[in-house]
Amino acid sequence: MKIKVRSLSGNLPSYETEGSAGMDIRAYIEEPVTLEPGKRALIPTGLFMEIPAGFEVQIRARSGLAVKYGIGLTNGIGTIDSDYRGEIKVSLINWGEDDFVINDGDRIAQMVVCRYEKADLELADELSDTVRGAGGFGHTGI
Repeated sequence: MKIKVRSLSGNLPSYETEGSAGMDIRAYIEEPVTLEPGKRALIPTGLFMEIPAGFEVQIRARSGLAVKYGIGLTNGIGTIDSDYRGEIKVSLINWGEDDFVINDGDRIAQMVVCRYEKADLELADELSDTVRGAGGFGHTGI
């Protein structure tokens, strides 16, 4: 699959290993951003994409930043829709105990291209029964 990308830095997101599902994306900032504990910031990437219809790009946290420094995404996983043409920005939060400095070109998140299907929702008065039923949130006792 091909996705058209406009990049202000001239760099493209990249898969770091042969088996990587996500491509690392980098900060595109004029000066370093210090993310204090408990604070969040919207970090530009300088990337603009033309995502094909029927696909989305998911923005996900980088596990290394999460484990080592407590850096995550404020919204868990971000979705870039196929009709969005603006700059991709990453909403980071510092869950850690120390300041975290983001520099231009730092790998700040990863993106995964995913196919999706639109659903037609239908109002119903009843739903079919299952063994599980309405049990949730630990109902199996495990």
